[in-house]
Amino acid sequence: MTTRLAWRARVAVGCVVTVNYFSRRLGRGAGTVAGGRVGLALEPRLLRALTRSRTVVLVSGTNGKTTTSALLRAGWGDDVAGNVTGANMPAGHVAALATSRAARVVLETDEAWLPSVLADADPAVVVLLNLSRDQLDRANEVRQLAQRWRDCLAAPQFTGVVVANSNDPLVVFAAQASERVRWVDVPTPWRGDAASCPHCTRALDFADRGWSCACGFAQPTPPTATLREELHFSSQSFRLDLAVPGMFNEVNAALATVALVELGQDPGEALARMRRLDTIQGRYGLRRFGERTVRLMLAKNPAGATALLESLSEGEVWIAINAQIADGKDPSWLYDVPFGVLRGRRVRCLGERRLDLATRLTYAGVQCEVSDDVDALRRGTDDVTVVANYTAFREWLARTAPC
Repeated sequence: MTTRLAWRARVAVGCVVTVNYFSRRLGRGAGTVAGGRVGLALEPRLLRALTRSRTVVLVSGTNGKTTTSALLRAGWGDDVAGNVTGANMPAGHVAALATSRAARVVLETDEAWLPSVLADADPAVVVLLNLSRDQLDRANEVRQLAQRWRDCLAAPQFTGVVVANSNDPLVVFAAQASERVRWVDVPTPWRGDAASCPHCTRALDFADRGWSCACGFAQPTPPTATLREELHFSSQSFRLDLAVPGMFNEVNAALATVALVELGQDPGEALARMRRLDTIQGRYGLRRFGERTVRLMLAKNPAGATALLESLSEGEVWIAINAQIADGKDPSWLYDVPFGVLRGRRVRCLGERRLDLATRLTYAGVQCEVSDDVDALRRGTDDVTVVANYTAFREWLARTAPC
């Protein structure tokens, strides 16, 4: 970054760095948000100042933001700044950028904050992954979010490129307001929050290939890129062969690749760099828990859990569910997850809401065990996949160690 900051912004950046340093030293946090809040209080336009003269990509959606952002940074090459800890609101953004002079930036952005961050960061590309319910006690109306996205992406507010999932009707509704959209046709198993048309409210017709409404609202064709067995893009086909597991991560990589092509990157070279990623903030990689090898996976809402359950490898499945503030205090979303796919597997219920989870699994016909003593599970030889929501995932990350 070559642009010199104004004095007020320089003071704010100094406070961001200082507050976060002492936050870490005093054990009061990870040093990723507190300083950013102080900096924004001193200079409300700090994010605008820190992104000026940088090439910025924003990534937003209910699921996959952290992984897609990591894939983008990896695929873009060396020296790319970003909120790598997942603090995805403006305080986390300015904290990440205050300590980096990189000219290229990828910012994972909370769905509700996308309009505000877009206005300040002036991104070259916005990647829209999906929209569904999340944290039901306070963020349950996704159509309002889709309308807010649509408003902020319309010209002249935004003149950059939107890379959007054409299989998600709410994403299409939001993105079609933009003048420059690159549609990516990717597998999207969850569309339970987009059953009716956002224009006329009629029921959408979902066919094997595509969706449409009688009013004319329909899946955009032809797409810029299509993901099936391979990524088909610009008369070329690419095998993804990612180190991180699951079709949902292939979807993330497909959208990231199209975004990187818009930034001038060769798709084959970008994918080669993405393949080196095998773990992202503790997710997907193998870890040690006593005598066991475990793989940690994050699932925090019906859409994410549905995609994840379809990709589980062999072995035991431990599901850990909390209902703290970061998770959303309403765990009723468990009843929209198709847990029936776990029938016949050994499943354990963990976390603060393990009894609620066990009840849900029983209704789904899944035999399960409720485990009150986590430490007793250290003994054993079977490989395990741990599926956990936000705070439960952090707990499991703390009690395990990298292999």
